[in-house]
Amino acid sequence: MIRNNFLVISVLFLMCLTSKTIFCNNMKTDMLRQTKYPPCKACKTFIESFKKGMEKTAKGKFEGGDAAWEEEKLRSYAKSEVRLTEIQEQICSDIEEGRDQCYSLHEQYDSVIEEWWFNYQDTEPDLFKYFCIENVKHCCPDLHYGPDCLPCLGYPDKVCNNNGKCKGAGTRKGNGKCSCDSGYTGEICDQCAYKYYESYRDDTKLLCSKCHVSCEGNCTKSGPTGCENCAPGWVMNKEKGCSDINECASVKPVCGPLQFCVNTEGSYRCLECDRSCAGCTGDGPDMCINCANGYTLISNMCVDAEQEQRKQHVFITRYLTYFGLCVATCIIFQRNVMLAAIIGLAVGIYISVSEYMLNTPPVPNTTDFVKNLRV
Repeated sequence: MIRNNFLVISVLFLMCLTSKTIFCNNMKTDMLRQTKYPPCKACKTFIESFKKGMEKTAKGKFEGGDAAWEEEKLRSYAKSEVRLTEIQEQICSDIEEGRDQCYSLHEQYDSVIEEWWFNYQDTEPDLFKYFCIENVKHCCPDLHYGPDCLPCLGYPDKVCNNNGKCKGAGTRKGNGKCSCDSGYTGEICDQCAYKYYESYRDDTKLLCSKCHVSCEGNCTKSGPTGCENCAPGWVMNKEKGCSDINECASVKPVCGPLQFCVNTEGSYRCLECDRSCAGCTGDGPDMCINCANGYTLISNMCVDAEQEQRKQHVFITRYLTYFGLCVATCIIFQRNVMLAAIIGLAVGIYISVSEYMLNTPPVPNTTDFVKNLRV
């Protein structure tokens, strides 16, 4: 009975989970389909869907027969109402995001499509231009903007001096003003912006490059010698221009007593000393000014005093053990040569293996290393 109840509950839980997943997916799909694009983009999407329908129906349904018969049928089918109906039945179905808006356009301007299909295919082959620009008036020709499709500044060859973008270009929106690329300014992007200098100019092109990091404000050329003023952390040098100030070399320490200074371009960094140090000039136990409590100086390096004592104790104990084994072997040798030889061989092997293992650095665990990399 309990087992049956458990199975029923499990099935109900899975059904609820599946229903929830399906519901969430349906909601996501509905939200995508209800997405609203700007008018011009929506029109482009609609025309792209229509053109895909034209591609799918380009060969008709006349394959496999006589070639001349196929050609004749295709000629009559190419601009037929039958083909248009087939395209319209599938239009917008290939679109996921903005599908509802696509259907709305189709319903609203179906007559414009039919007019082009039957009367203007030959004279107006560009459907986008005919539909979106000239009739529906949701778009403008490229590099034109606004309700009246006015040309952008600098049209046709130097729009925004080729250093920016025309606001609203290709749409019935926008004001046609230039949105300049980084490093450029001015009404038509024909000037260098703050902290940029003119590295090249001719009748058709302007190139602005960024000032050196050492410059405070504008500059006249590349590198630190082109700076008009130096940024904080830099000082003006007559020959080299703005030179980096080495804050780490100042008489007054810039870092804390348990830190060391690292100079960087225009600034500096304070890094923590090794834990074995009580003051340091760099990273590591060999760069200590003084050793911290619990550490002692050995071979110009601060090491753990307790650990060092333990090492010495282990060292002495080890060699005393070796000595004791050798003495025991010598005593046995006086009583039984054969037994002493066997024990001596065993002692020799033991000492060799022990020394080898103690002096061989541990092999890193490559499996754990790879796992850590993956994480």
